[in-house]
Amino acid sequence: QVQLVESGGGLVQAGGSLRLSCAASGRIDSGYVMAWFRQGLDKEREFVAVITWSGGVTYLADSVKGRFTILRDNAKNTVFLQMNSLKPEDTAVYYCAATRPPYRAYVPRARHEYDYWGQGTQVTVSS
Repeated sequence: QVQLVESGGGLVQAGGSLRLSCAASGRIDSGYVMAWFRQGLDKEREFVAVITWSGGVTYLADSVKGRFTILRDNAKNTVFLQMNSLKPEDTAVYYCAATRPPYRAYVPRARHEYDYWGQGTQVTVSS
């Protein structure tokens, strides 16, 4: 089992920044990738960003490219989502997720491909 705990959400004005953290514990190892998803009110949960254990491979959704960065600190089993130039449309509950892909070269970006989820942290961007 893997446990994920998010933190760092809050209320920020448009144009501001926030840094989300996701601390992983349990049976997590170098075979896992970790990702961020978000779910706005009355919307489907959508992919935001993913990073491999080594940090060598990252993907970002088109809507956040150039504004968000995903990072990880393997020594602390923690993944970060640095969010800059925030917009009101970024308002959502942000979820951390983890999974072990079927093979190392594959980096999943679909919700159903992830086995472990955190409880979520609310991000609200005011205009």
